[in-house]
Amino acid sequence: MTRRQTPVDASRRRGKPTIIDVATLAAVHPSTVSRALNPDAQSKVSPATVSRVLEAARQLGYQPNPLARGLKVGSTSTVGMLIPDLTNPLFPPIVRGIEDRLREAGWTLLITNTDNDEEKEGELLGNMLAQRVDGLILATARRDYPLLDEVLETGLPLVLVNRTSERPSASSVTPDDYAGIGAAVGHLVRLGHREIAYVGGPRTLSTGLNRYQAFVSSLHNENLELDDRRICFAEEFQEERSVAAFEQLLDRGAKFTAVVCGNDLIALGGYDVLTARGLSIPTDVSIVGYNGIPFCDKFSPPLTSVQVPQYHIGVTAADLFLELTANRDRPPRSVSLRPELVVRKSTAPPHP
Repeated sequence: MTRRQTPVDASRRRGKPTIIDVATLAAVHPSTVSRALNPDAQSKVSPATVSRVLEAARQLGYQPNPLARGLKVGSTSTVGMLIPDLTNPLFPPIVRGIEDRLREAGWTLLITNTDNDEEKEGELLGNMLAQRVDGLILATARRDYPLLDEVLETGLPLVLVNRTSERPSASSVTPDDYAGIGAAVGHLVRLGHREIAYVGGPRTLSTGLNRYQAFVSSLHNENLELDDRRICFAEEFQEERSVAAFEQLLDRGAKFTAVVCGNDLIALGGYDVLTARGLSIPTDVSIVGYNGIPFCDKFSPPLTSVQVPQYHIGVTAADLFLELTANRDRPPRSVSLRPELVVRKSTAPPHP
């Protein structure tokens, strides 16, 4: 008979134990573990719970993160935010929503840009913590995101925005990608398209994977064929990185009359490639983008795009953060906001 795996077994299999492992073994929230292991905050936890946490930490061989040990008790009323690409027009409206809501509540937002560089991200996070921020809002999460465990070890309120991690231990706010991609595919089908391609972003990010899976699901719902030759991925959600993906799509020779893009910058790269190949938008190929960045109507032709409620995402992220500051033991909460398709001139019925 197979012995049931315990949290200790799982931790040993993965290597270095984390605050999540201690919380699981002690049956408490990670923030409770943080306080129970902090002599200056133990008075906020019952003696029985402190004993249970200490015993769980002993069993696992857990050592607190030095970043967490360096934090002081007290409040600076500042929130640190990490953004993966400050040049991406998606983020300014989100930041504005966060900042407006936090300012109303008496908080100050500190922003830094990581350039999608994991090493730089870790360094900047350390700088944020050295500045004694009282919490973090991260737009940099990856599906596999070890840094999240280190952040959780600090016990600080944490919210993920736009992206999520496969570690379901932090509050988050994201667009409903299944609804958004479904609206894009449905729009093209109603125009008469049956051969629809997809150019997405990296599937190491939740946005890349979710939108791809939503596209596959939407084709199935519309009883359309899924042809892998019509699916390509850019290395980043950036215009210059999407050029190679579109060139690969065209070079495969698979017929398509429309393409759904993982974001608007990928669509913009598609405009360049299709035009260079002598194809007209939307006469030869219809294109739908995603996010609804501020200058979609300035594309030539103006881009049909799934409009993400960017400002509202920011306000909601700030609200989730304020909820956590009011109640550190509140369980993580995920919010998904529904986007809306905005039809412009880049989509039309397929050319006969």
